[in-house]
Amino acid sequence: MKKILSTLLIFAGLMTSCDSLLDIDPEFTQDAENFFNTEEDFERALIGAYDLMQTAYLQIFIGEIASDNSIAGGESVTDTQGLHEIDNMAHGGVNAELRDVMRFNYTGIARVNYIFEFQDKLDFSGKEQLLAQAHFLRAYYYFTLVTYFGDMPLIVDQRISLSEIARSERTPKEDIYAQIERDLAVAIEVLPWIQPEVGRITKGASMALLGKVLLYQNKFTEAASVLDDLISNNQAGYGLFEDFSRLFYVVNENVNEDVFTIQYSGQQGGDYGCFVCLQGNLAVGFHGIRQYNGPLYGDGNSYNLPTQNLYDAFSPGDIRRDATILDIEAFIASQPNPSAISYAQGAGGHTGYYNNKYIKRLDERGLPDDDLTSPLNYRAIRYADVLLMAAEAFARTGNDGRARTELNKVRERAGMNAINSSGQVLLDDILKERRLELSGEGYRFFDLVRTGKAAETIQGFQEGKHELFPIPQVEIDLAGGNWNQNPGY
Repeated sequence: MKKILSTLLIFAGLMTSCDSLLDIDPEFTQDAENFFNTEEDFERALIGAYDLMQTAYLQIFIGEIASDNSIAGGESVTDTQGLHEIDNMAHGGVNAELRDVMRFNYTGIARVNYIFEFQDKLDFSGKEQLLAQAHFLRAYYYFTLVTYFGDMPLIVDQRISLSEIARSERTPKEDIYAQIERDLAVAIEVLPWIQPEVGRITKGASMALLGKVLLYQNKFTEAASVLDDLISNNQAGYGLFEDFSRLFYVVNENVNEDVFTIQYSGQQGGDYGCFVCLQGNLAVGFHGIRQYNGPLYGDGNSYNLPTQNLYDAFSPGDIRRDATILDIEAFIASQPNPSAISYAQGAGGHTGYYNNKYIKRLDERGLPDDDLTSPLNYRAIRYADVLLMAAEAFARTGNDGRARTELNKVRERAGMNAINSSGQVLLDDILKERRLELSGEGYRFFDLVRTGKAAETIQGFQEGKHELFPIPQVEIDLAGGNWNQNPGY
């Protein structure tokens, strides 16, 4: 089975992509009037809508660096300065990374809306399945926007441009969530449990995302129902991969634990001029060990470095610690020739630790420049996350027994003793387990915010301000006064 790769015609969105195409139409031959005339046109449009999911490297960066899990790192404090500002809770309306989050996700929405605008132009077998995938993609992009920025313009079923977004008022987040739920309901109703092509959205992925969306809104009863349905009626064979220590290796991609996975390829080159054009996972090379020369790992840029606080949160016997965090000095000391191994520390900060889930390994590199072309997929939602979300939803609705059942499945796989707590202690245990199980994957900041624990956990976090990120100032300027900045910025 082949993966969905994004060699596509870019025909809609907020920016022009610089993807290399093998078969490209003559310039200016495709427009709304002569497109969507064939099933192939719709398929190409859908692949274009999938493409923007590959910017998920920003989720891995920001979701960890904004929290207590990691520091920005890198070559210097002015190298990718926006990440250092987020690390220090000093970010404002001028931040390249946050602007990318907004623009990339609206680009994805624009491509989805382009499909829906012309959905009635042609009928063909399988169109309902295609549109259901598009519904999921729009839900995913809007969910990212609403969790980062809160109220945002909500535009559906029509093409959008920067100027149109700027002329639109910000829609209350409750209305955006309602649209997300409607889109996911369609996807759940129509999509199969298993797709014939790896990487396409499934019924299970749609249910998992809906459970997460409901959890983020504190709709715990509804979340428990959806996640219970996913676990109890699991027809896709989801489960916990047996060997956690090797789960985040390329050879173990698309296994039973993968519920919603964003696919990458190392077979297309890239450059630093256009990160959105990449088909490889940029985060992996950026997490690599700076100027490293030694076994197993490849060199990289030393970003998103785990903290001592995170390392110490693990029990020494928890197999997830070393699978999640590379202690570089301990690793070198354990090798037969430690004196022959060398690396450098970036001036952007050094903790002695590296993200061992999404890190460059010597036998997993893509085409040059291999800092940009890793084939390692991003697990946006894996089955362990489903179980922990369900555990939380059950605990918050008074079903402690079922909460412990789902929680202890995750702990058993990690070789840890069962939890027997109840009430608030059980809920705290579940949230702690989320950190241990999912650290390094981009969820931590948003978990702390939605559970009200960010101010007590993140240094410099200000209540009433940092729950949301600032709207990029340039977008406010383009909106001509239609948008107010988020509180505190």
